[in-house]
Amino acid sequence: MKTPAVRVLYIDDEENNLQAFKASFRRQYEIYTAISAAEGLKILQNVDIQVIIADQKMPNTTGVEFFKSITQTYPDPIRILLTGYTDIEALADAINHGDIYRYITKPWNDLELHNSIKNAYDAYRSKIDLRNKMAELEKTNDELNRFIYSISHELRAPLVSVIGIVNLVKMEGLYHSSGDYWELIETCSSKLDYYIQKTLQYYKNNKNVAEPTVVDFDQLIKDLIEMYAHSNKETQFTVSIDQSVPFKGDLFRIEVILGNLISNAIKYQKVSEPNKKVNIEVEVNREQAQINISDNGMGILNEHLEKIFTQFFKSKVHHGSGLGLFIVKEALNRIDGRIAVSSDIDHGTTFKITIPNAK
Repeated sequence: MKTPAVRVLYIDDEENNLQAFKASFRRQYEIYTAISAAEGLKILQNVDIQVIIADQKMPNTTGVEFFKSITQTYPDPIRILLTGYTDIEALADAINHGDIYRYITKPWNDLELHNSIKNAYDAYRSKIDLRNKMAELEKTNDELNRFIYSISHELRAPLVSVIGIVNLVKMEGLYHSSGDYWELIETCSSKLDYYIQKTLQYYKNNKNVAEPTVVDFDQLIKDLIEMYAHSNKETQFTVSIDQSVPFKGDLFRIEVILGNLISNAIKYQKVSEPNKKVNIEVEVNREQAQINISDNGMGILNEHLEKIFTQFFKSKVHHGSGLGLFIVKEALNRIDGRIAVSSDIDHGTTFKITIPNAK
């Protein structure tokens, strides 16, 4: 197969240099020449150029200034600067800002310039290949996420029916009529439902665009406690909310964050603890919301504190999905929030969350 010609644009205000360049490289490259920056820009508008060579010292504009002017509009072509003198400051500035690939002194050496063009084209192809692979990867990832969401959503329908049947069995007093079978069905169904809900949360957290809305922490936390406390009626909640100013934030993600943390605070209570407690404090000001969620539960080992936000991390003591705290961290990242954790095996765990007020 014939190798596609590399399209090279050379801009110089000296006609002799343009003719010499064309004579030297016309057999190796598809050459375009321009006597000024304005003429070079016109060529860029009509031809898909891969390598641009520009002389530094031109009327009206320098090569560095020209490269800077086209960085946003034509970011792909690789840029080489030719210069007959050394303007160290201009060159350093151009290189530091990524405006030029390399510079070559005039008069140029044909072999050096040829190698520079060849290397510049390789850099161009690498840039384009990387972009195409990223686009393909994003498409594949999006399709996979949509597939997972669809499957998870479809699984919930029959699962809810199973849980509903178990509840009917309880209402009719037949829950213990078949030994431990109904309890086993309920436990497995609840666990599967938990995994599906976490999967859906993860998908929605990745897809949803943050839309700041007014957040009433008092009502939100009441709703979350009511939602999750049914699994452990013995846990006592102490709630303190100081919200004297309006707070705007991503309600969906804030609900996901607080819901996971409250759920964990209930789930990981000590079985032998007679006074199971969860303390929730919220303080809102014009800049942020500071939320502390503490419990007197099992606690977390010090060596695990740095790992608990890792996807699928599970300790031998906490038999969760390994997704809850990972989703919390991901959701906080999406809304520029922060989280810190301290824990003691004897006294429980405290999470401190900071969420910016998008007022």
